[in-house]
Amino acid sequence: MARFAWYLTKRVLSYIVMIFVATSLTFFLASAFMSPRSNYEQRTPRPPQESIEQSLYKTNLNDKTPIIERYQKWLTGVVTSFNWGMAPDGSSINTQMSTKFLASVQLLTLATILSIFIGVGLGVYTAQRQYEWQDRFFSGVASLFMVIPTVVLAILIVFAAIEINALAGNRIFYVTGLSSGDFPTFFEWLLDFLQHIFLPTLVLTIVSSVGYHLTQRTYLLDEMHADYVRTARAKGLTRKQAIRRHALRASLIPTAVNVAFSIAGIFTGAVMTEKIFAIHGLGEYFINCINNNNIHGAVAVAAFSAACTLVGALLADLFAAALDPRIKMS
Repeated sequence: MARFAWYLTKRVLSYIVMIFVATSLTFFLASAFMSPRSNYEQRTPRPPQESIEQSLYKTNLNDKTPIIERYQKWLTGVVTSFNWGMAPDGSSINTQMSTKFLASVQLLTLATILSIFIGVGLGVYTAQRQYEWQDRFFSGVASLFMVIPTVVLAILIVFAAIEINALAGNRIFYVTGLSSGDFPTFFEWLLDFLQHIFLPTLVLTIVSSVGYHLTQRTYLLDEMHADYVRTARAKGLTRKQAIRRHALRASLIPTAVNVAFSIAGIFTGAVMTEKIFAIHGLGEYFINCINNNNIHGAVAVAAFSAACTLVGALLADLFAAALDPRIKMS
């Protein structure tokens, strides 16, 4: 355990260095290609030049200030008080990120859990029935959904929900947002939330579970035909016993790595789904930061994504160590 803990510690330290370097490079690149000054100069009527300079200086976005000075001021705020700076309009990046973060978590948590269980379960189920009608049916459905773009799938589901609402004569599904407002009781809020979250969750679950299904099926088929499984069967184990005790565990190792990164991806948002369903999460926020020359916001999202990737990598190591007997945690 001590050796494995030291290994993880070294990995964490190396990842922290990489995050610092990647975030710093993102800051310099964003500062070079984005122009917060244009946000003020393109207003009608155009603000006085002195007011523009003062606003840019206040938000630490004035391109007339040497970029090293801006970087030092920004980095000092991040390190000393976890302050990621200000947007061109003067609002706090921390405040903006907190609301977007919660929206992404609400949107993606349930979809991620469902897609893992459904996708991996179908992969195991179809692999054990290779070339039978169940395998052909589910693999065909998965292949169909794989070639349909997420945008097209989401629009089709939205149209279907609108038709269902029309036929029912009542609003069963909401196609935008995550809430209709405040409700006096928890159950009313929960019902409203489920009506809003159902459609985007359905889209994300279908898209993600297809990948888990096909990859898990492939991994398990490879392990089922491995020599050590044949040896286990030659020693008296039935086919199901050999698969359950040996092949399944080995096939779950690469799947567990994918799951680890998916769990971390909960916090980074799904851009297209958020756009279609008007959910203001981190994915949409990142696109808006680029369009609105929000340097500090774009850097904050990039840093947060890098940190989530770090968490995913560490979870992948832990999952692999738990499933692979060749990895010693001592």
